[in-house]
Amino acid sequence: MTIDYNLFKLLGGFLIVAIAANVIAQYFLKHKMPVITGLLITGIVSGPFVFNLIPSASIPHLSFINDVALAFIAFAASAELYLREMRSRLNSIKWMTASQLLITFIISTTAVYFFADLIPFIKTQPVVYKIAIASLFGVVFIARSPASAIAIVNEMRAKGPFVQTVLGVTVLIDFFVILFFSFALEVSVAIFEGSSLNLGFILILLLELGSSFLTGLLLGRLLIWLLKSSLAFAVKSFLVVLSGYLIYIIHHYISDLTYAEYQHSISIEPLLVCIVGSFIVTNYSAYRAEFLRILEKVGPYIYVAFFVLSGAAIELNIFIEVIGITFILFLFRLGSLMIGGFVGSKIAGDPPLFSRISWMPYVTQAGVGLGLATIVASTFPGWGTEFATIIISVIVLNQLVGPPLFKWAINIVGEGHTRADTPEFDGIRDAIIFGLEPQSVALARQLIENGWMVKIATLKKDTDVAEYPDLDVRKIDNLSLETIKNLDAELSEAIVTMLTDDENYTICEQVYEHIGTKDVIVRLNHRFNFTKFHQLGTLIVDPSTAIVSLLDHFVRSPQAATLLLGMQENQDSRDVEVLNTDLHSLRLRNLRLPSDVIVLSLKRRGNFIITHGYTRLRRGDILTLVGSKDSLNQVALKFEGA
Repeated sequence: MTIDYNLFKLLGGFLIVAIAANVIAQYFLKHKMPVITGLLITGIVSGPFVFNLIPSASIPHLSFINDVALAFIAFAASAELYLREMRSRLNSIKWMTASQLLITFIISTTAVYFFADLIPFIKTQPVVYKIAIASLFGVVFIARSPASAIAIVNEMRAKGPFVQTVLGVTVLIDFFVILFFSFALEVSVAIFEGSSLNLGFILILLLELGSSFLTGLLLGRLLIWLLKSSLAFAVKSFLVVLSGYLIYIIHHYISDLTYAEYQHSISIEPLLVCIVGSFIVTNYSAYRAEFLRILEKVGPYIYVAFFVLSGAAIELNIFIEVIGITFILFLFRLGSLMIGGFVGSKIAGDPPLFSRISWMPYVTQAGVGLGLATIVASTFPGWGTEFATIIISVIVLNQLVGPPLFKWAINIVGEGHTRADTPEFDGIRDAIIFGLEPQSVALARQLIENGWMVKIATLKKDTDVAEYPDLDVRKIDNLSLETIKNLDAELSEAIVTMLTDDENYTICEQVYEHIGTKDVIVRLNHRFNFTKFHQLGTLIVDPSTAIVSLLDHFVRSPQAATLLLGMQENQDSRDVEVLNTDLHSLRLRNLRLPSDVIVLSLKRRGNFIITHGYTRLRRGDILTLVGSKDSLNQVALKFEGA
């Protein structure tokens, strides 16, 4: 047995490039650009046409990465097709999906055919070949991006009938596009091989599709067996990915065997097998959550390798040559989405507003479209790479334009629930405590001692306010937004909720969406509600674990714990915000602080920064300071002054 050490060298070099690409892509994300775009561009720059870190000769040897990624993409696309979540909007989803599929395919295919003279590798082809290539373009242009759509919905905390329809259609279209692509690819291969589209061809095609469905059922059973096993999560994840890759190995083996025997390749369709297997796990097993967890954890690693390799495979000279036709095809795809969305929405009887903007959420493309382009490139070595180059160019445009359009559509229909802007500090530290009980009373008095203006809001009708002459206690009838605003919540720096979890969540959600208070603190009643409060960016105090954590800190760091609890005489800690414009861009080493005050940390735009003497302050920074109470008061006046 001989070991191909050259392959290990190629793979090692590629992994180093992929790791670097992942880091570089994060800079694209910071500038509000898609990570996929960053990975593709890094792949192009690393490829044979720029720095040649990934030579053209190495790309065929790394093709197994594409096989692994394509199987994984099929798993991920089908895993989002959870039928139970689609029932409420099934009518709209059904008609929108059918309309988008047919109209996008017809318009895109027609556009490619009539603009064939502008595409170098098509213009010299016979008419029947042009039709085959145009149909492949049309199918790929149907593809959507469920992952991108879900990310935007989560980011905007969007919910409502419009968003439900969008998610259902996006997932369903990607499921069907893989089915259509399998059929279109087989027909195109037959045309280019010179096979006649007779009854024999149709029977062979039906045999391939039928065997693919059966193999998919077997794969589904295998995946269920793996998921219910007691194997470690890492081992289980590896075997799930390996099972998808094995489908491609079987496909290549059967294809080569039948071609050698009959001069015509007959095989299973690996993408079809993988989506059927994933569909079985998602809808007909108890292991959907575990399957989704594996896809979520493993996905980033596979996508990085796939997109970098796809970028490296782009022929830059062809990319420059087809920029014009790329924009034309991009515009035609937008037009087909507008028509398809309008028609589908009208047939489904959706509101007029939905009909006008129904195309906006479907512009984005990503993994599935790119994966299909990669399959075409490997199936047709002559012109497949040029085909993939155009598709990738259009996908990059869709990635740039699509997400903002989807966000805009969500805001138009009013289904977005993003965080409100934090109000400007008015110079007075205000706090509102919801819930009247001994703990809230003690907290209010302690805050007042430290210079805060505190209100306590209570829903108890029988409360005698006169029992608390030193406190501002307000009786409220409900937890509506109007009631919260009447408590001057927009002027408050902190809101503390000490009611039931449902009542606390009602307050937190309204503050998050409509007021934007900087610090919202929640006393948790049940641990299983932790996640939903955490998603609102609240600071959570869990009484069941707070005492244990406090004792732990007393054991491991008694000085810090006593300081935190104010147990050291005349010593305290405090967060101060840099609002004084005179301090903007000043270095920490140049600050004139009292000798007993030290800087513990600096928080900027939600991120903690490791500070040193040369760290420059920025307006809006939050510094955590430790020192005597008098000195901290002096520093607060200096930092928070106008």
